[in-house]
Amino acid sequence: MIDLERIRAEHVAYFRALDENATLRHHFRHADEEGGLWYFEAVLNRGELVVIKQAELTPAGQIYRYSWEHLEDVHGFLTDQAIDPEEDPVEPIPAVEFQRVWTR
Repeated sequence: MIDLERIRAEHVAYFRALDENATLRHHFRHADEEGGLWYFEAVLNRGELVVIKQAELTPAGQIYRYSWEHLEDVHGFLTDQAIDPEEDPVEPIPAVEFQRVWTR
């Protein structure tokens, strides 16, 4: 039988360790087809940019935030896909822009 609590605890521990031990953070923004904006904070881990914080700003002004402290809810979840800036439709942004949205 699958132990969902153990798996969840391992995910939390993984993302928390990445967040707490990060020395260099990368920030990106993505505009979706519905007019929403997605903001990502990622760190390099084993050659991939792993998202450790994610915020969605909806066209209606609602914001949803995900990190190791809040992995998921009924609206969405912290992505488990690495970001590849050369292939993904994201644009680099300054850290202050990400923080402005994250702390909103």
